[in-house]
Amino acid sequence: MKTISSGSPYVTIERSQWKRMRERKNIELTEDQLDKMRGLNEFLSMQEVRDIYAPLSRLIKVYYENYLHLNRKRKTFLGLGNEKIPYIIGMAGSVAVGKSTTARIIKELASMWPEKPSVYIVTTDGFLYCNRELESRGIMSRKGFPESYDLKSMINFLYGVKSGIKSIEIPQYSHLIYDIIEEKKLIKDPDIIIFEGLNVLQTHTKKLSAMGPDLMVSDFFDFSIYVDAEEEIIKKWFMERFLKLKATAFKDPKSYFRKYAEIDDQEAIERASYIWDEINGKNLKENIIGTKYHAELIMEKTTNHMVEKILLRKI
Repeated sequence: MKTISSGSPYVTIERSQWKRMRERKNIELTEDQLDKMRGLNEFLSMQEVRDIYAPLSRLIKVYYENYLHLNRKRKTFLGLGNEKIPYIIGMAGSVAVGKSTTARIIKELASMWPEKPSVYIVTTDGFLYCNRELESRGIMSRKGFPESYDLKSMINFLYGVKSGIKSIEIPQYSHLIYDIIEEKKLIKDPDIIIFEGLNVLQTHTKKLSAMGPDLMVSDFFDFSIYVDAEEEIIKKWFMERFLKLKATAFKDPKSYFRKYAEIDDQEAIERASYIWDEINGKNLKENIIGTKYHAELIMEKTTNHMVEKILLRKI
C-alpha cells in the first residue's frame, strides 16, 4: 500500500484494492432497501455497496470486536459488572457530500452482522438551536456553523451514552419546516451509534469551550469517518439537489423554502450558487475541511458519488 506522503500516519488504499477486502458472502440487501437509502439526486449502485461499503462494514466490525474484547478484559481487570457501553462512530463532511447516505448504508450492513447489533443514527441537526433562538442571537444566516448548535446538549447526550444510560430522548429536526420539532427520538439500549454532522470532528474555539468542561464531541468517538470530495464537485451536487428539491419538497405548503418552488430554473441555479458560496462553501472552508485529518478513515469521492480511494490511519 502506498502512503499519502513520506511519514504520513495514513495509508492510501485505491478502489481496486479496497474492493477485494469485502467478505465473499453475498450482501443481503435488496434494490428496494438500497433505493430507500439513496440521498436525493444521488446515484448509488449495488456495485458501489459491494465494492466500497461492504469492505467498510467488515473493517468497522474488526474495530467493534476489538472494542468489545478490550471492554471485557478491562472489566475483568477492574472487577466490574457486565455493563454495556455503546460504540460510537463519528461521521463528518460537507453539506451534500453524502454523509447521511453513508450512515444509512453502514447502519443497514452492521445490522446484518451475525450478532445483529442495535444500531442508531443520530444527526447533529437535532442539536441545532431552534429558529427563534437563532434569530434572537442574530445568527439565523449561520445555521450549520459551529455557533448554531447547542453544544452543551450535544455533549450531555454523548456523555450520557458513554456513561451507560440505557434510554435517552433527543430532539429532532425537520428539514421540511427547517426547524426543531416537538417530537423526540428515543435512543434505547444501543450497541452502536452513528453520530453524523458537519462539525463533529471540530476542536473547540474559546467561545465554545467556555461553556463548561473542556470536552470535544470527538472525545466520545471510538471510530470516525470523513466523507470527502473536491469543493467544485460538492457544489455541483448541492445545486443539483436544490433543483430537485425545488421540483419536489419545496412545493409542500409547509416547506420553509416554499418561495423557491415557483422561481424558474435559472434563478434557482443562481440562488443555489449564492447559498453555497455565502453559507455552505464558507462553512466548509472555515470549519469543516480542516477537521478531515482528525478522522480514522477518509472516503475520497469523485463524480457520481463514487469512492475512488480510502485513507486509513495506521494506528
